[in-house]
Amino acid sequence: MRNLTLKNLRAIEAVLKHGTIAGAANAIGLTPSAITIQLKQVEEEAGLLLFDRTNEGLRPTAAGYAFVDTARTVEERLRLLDDELDAIKGLRAGSLTLGCVSTAKYFAPHLMATFKKEHPDISITLSIGNRAEIISSLKNHEIDIALMGRPPKDLPLSSSIFGDHPLVMVAAPDHPLAEKRGITKEEIAREHFLIRERGSGTRISLEIFLSEIPGKLDDLGTEMASNETIKQAVMAGLGVAFISAHTIAMELEYGKLTMLDVIGMPIRRQWFSVMRTDRTLSPAMAAFQDFLRRRGAQCLPFFNRLYPEVAG
Repeated sequence: MRNLTLKNLRAIEAVLKHGTIAGAANAIGLTPSAITIQLKQVEEEAGLLLFDRTNEGLRPTAAGYAFVDTARTVEERLRLLDDELDAIKGLRAGSLTLGCVSTAKYFAPHLMATFKKEHPDISITLSIGNRAEIISSLKNHEIDIALMGRPPKDLPLSSSIFGDHPLVMVAAPDHPLAEKRGITKEEIAREHFLIRERGSGTRISLEIFLSEIPGKLDDLGTEMASNETIKQAVMAGLGVAFISAHTIAMELEYGKLTMLDVIGMPIRRQWFSVMRTDRTLSPAMAAFQDFLRRRGAQCLPFFNRLYPEVAG
């Protein structure tokens, strides 16, 4: 593939992303005929089809995915080259794409602001998604560093702890268990839970906690798509929730929610910074990792100061 060009790779990646020749052409500022010619050239040189033509649009073949992986690797390396040249010139510049699971959005902006005070010339892009979306972004080289719990095991990754992540049980202030001390696992299991989607770190921790209760995991409760929706539902009295302590500091302070005294809780987890090992560490990534080691825990929500016995 000696004749392969950046234009070829960008055209292929655009077709994968948008699913049609027209969509790809519009996205990268070329004509549909130019995209078609580039695909034809690459397919002729490779001797393989890169996309199957279907009624739903263009679907990548195995060869197409291989070219897209190459395109993403090349784009990543070019961006890293810009950072390395800036470092050689003595510039304290660069760029960083940060991915955060949705719970981390409660502290990610503060992390970014504190980091920017030390490195004002490093630009940061923030991407927020659920656990599955952030893992997909790591897999597709779309982010440099992810902030999450429980790093996935099926990717070449390195991970570092930068702070504690306590998980607690909350209810409305007028809930019958609000004033009770030493609530047992069996007692709390009789409650109706408001829970995140399957695969979320918080839900997995709750399932582990309740796994000894016969039948509870078969009917755990009502699934909701976000922490904000869950908090509103708990305040409305629709059930109890097992939730990140970092998401409820304000509601506890103003008496909108109460933390239940459940035996065995809080469950302490950790926050990790996660990045791929099969890529070169850019100066901006190195600076952010160093910042997390030094100051990451200090940037977690003020829950740690309000409830030190829970945050640990």
